Amino acid sequence: MTDTREELATKVDIADWLSLRAHLERGGVIVVDPLLELIEVGTALAADEVQKVQRWLSTGLLTKPSHEQVQTWDADKGKIFNCLIISPYVLIQEPVKP
Repeated sequence: MTDTREELATKVDIADWLSLRAHLERGGVIVVDPLLELIEVGTALAADEVQKVQRWLSTGLLTKPSHEQVQTWDADKGKIFNCLIISPYVLIQEPVKP
């Protein structure tokens, strides 16, 4: 699992919303709450840790983008996210503001 975590850490990227929006159309975008670490979520998905992922989903720490979020992001042409692809999903997380 450590190898997977280290490998995924190298795959975290930054992308603007317009680049990510195409993945929304196929239902592949998952929003990761800032309380979670993006790499931890990616590792859990890659390892098929169903109970952990279900817990995050049930508590709202992992969600599909809401209609309101999409409208807000569409209006902000420069909106960026940290992202991690765990096929077929694209995990996105708003960067934490210092």
